[in-house]
Amino acid sequence: MNDSISAAQIAYLKSCQSHKIKIQLYRIGILLFFLSVWEVSARMGWIDDFIFSSPSKLLSCFFYMTKENHLFYHIGITLLETIASFFLVMACALLLTILLWYSKTATETLDPYLVVLNSLPKSALAPLLIVWLGANYRTIILTGISVAIFGTILNLYIGFQEVDEEKIRLIQTLGGGKTHALFKVILPANRAVLIGLMKSNIGLCLVGVIIGEFIASKCGLGYLIIYGSQVFKLDWVILSILILCIIATGLYGCIRLLEKFCLQ
Repeated sequence: MNDSISAAQIAYLKSCQSHKIKIQLYRIGILLFFLSVWEVSARMGWIDDFIFSSPSKLLSCFFYMTKENHLFYHIGITLLETIASFFLVMACALLLTILLWYSKTATETLDPYLVVLNSLPKSALAPLLIVWLGANYRTIILTGISVAIFGTILNLYIGFQEVDEEKIRLIQTLGGGKTHALFKVILPANRAVLIGLMKSNIGLCLVGVIIGEFIASKCGLGYLIIYGSQVFKLDWVILSILILCIIATGLYGCIRLLEKFCLQ
């Protein structure tokens, strides 16, 4: 009986592994097919390669910009601003949510303001922030923070409120206070919520940083996109967008690794 179960388990694991490999091959196949069609369409004149570029032109553009020693500088600036915004969002949101959880009066007072601020279009806030604080790295990081922080506070507070009240009462019965309940019940119960917010916030912070770079930066991928569109260097624009996609995928992958480590 044990041998048959083991054989069934092995067969199941092999089928899961085979399925994962098949999905990866499908994904790679779709990407290669898209790139091939794009390249052939540009070479055959079906699309205007000045407007739509092509994979080969983008590869040449990448090597040229790398040789000129400024592409990785712009990538590094955008990446640094995004990571700084992300960590500040998570730290500030967690701290403010804890403060709201401690004080019901503060929650009831600030709730409508948080809802309004979360509903504001952040692209409208960015020009004001730049006028108020100047065109610098700190303002762009603050723009990235503004995109994500209010929604993070609201969603994290909902997670705090949905924790089983019986567990909190048990802590209180055993003589513990709110601080004990926070560290023993609330925060452990919201690990999945925090990871989920991190997944969404890493992309939102990237969006916020790009918005800031669009408006007032002289470096970063957002600047390259705006500058390239103004001088009709569309290869720069498309290459920068593709690099942003790669950055977003890489950062999301890092959060997925953290999720596996924290929730295993």
